[in-house]
Amino acid sequence: MRKVLITGASRGIGKAIAEKFKEEGYILVCPTRKEMDLSDPRSVEVYIANHKDEYFDVIVNNAGVNEINEITQIKDDELTQMMQINLISPIRLLRGFVGKMKEKRYGRIVNIGSIWATVSKGGRCVYSATKNGVHGVTNTLAVELAPYNILVNTVCPGFTLTELTYKNNTLEQIESINKDIPMGRMAEPREMAEVVYFLCSDKNTYLTGQKITIDGGYSEK
Repeated sequence: MRKVLITGASRGIGKAIAEKFKEEGYILVCPTRKEMDLSDPRSVEVYIANHKDEYFDVIVNNAGVNEINEITQIKDDELTQMMQINLISPIRLLRGFVGKMKEKRYGRIVNIGSIWATVSKGGRCVYSATKNGVHGVTNTLAVELAPYNILVNTVCPGFTLTELTYKNNTLEQIESINKDIPMGRMAEPREMAEVVYFLCSDKNTYLTGQKITIDGGYSEK
């Protein structure tokens, strides 16, 4: 039975990803913030040390934060937090667990990027930087790990109907956004999960190093 490590699986897209893998019979490892605080390098290193002998067939770096501020308003703590959670901690986790994948000569890694790594919008300077950085990790590891049958890809979600979307937008605002999406609607979290699962499944035997944007055509306008 295959085992998958998923960060940020308590809600939204991460929760949908976890549910999909559970349906497919995977053993889920979804650390809570108490178990591993991605904003704290020490917490991440302790988690890795405590699980150093575990082999994960699949790793999904999903957790992320997005503080929206124009460049002159970005605070140092926001900058540090986004860098740590969105980029540095995923690199630490991969550094800690990829060795077992190489030993087994099998692995699937998906790094969750963002539509704001494909196009951008005011206030996303640091967030876009981290998500473009995530794809840089994907590009390098796709080449580095291919000889070990480890495939690495980035999935970039567009507007998605998560709890956070409903919290941050009125229904009128959501309808306004829908009008800008060629498909006429936001994605459901499950639609993201299906793509992530395919990339991590045995059906994917050759696709690696790709940035796959799932946005209903938004970035093609």
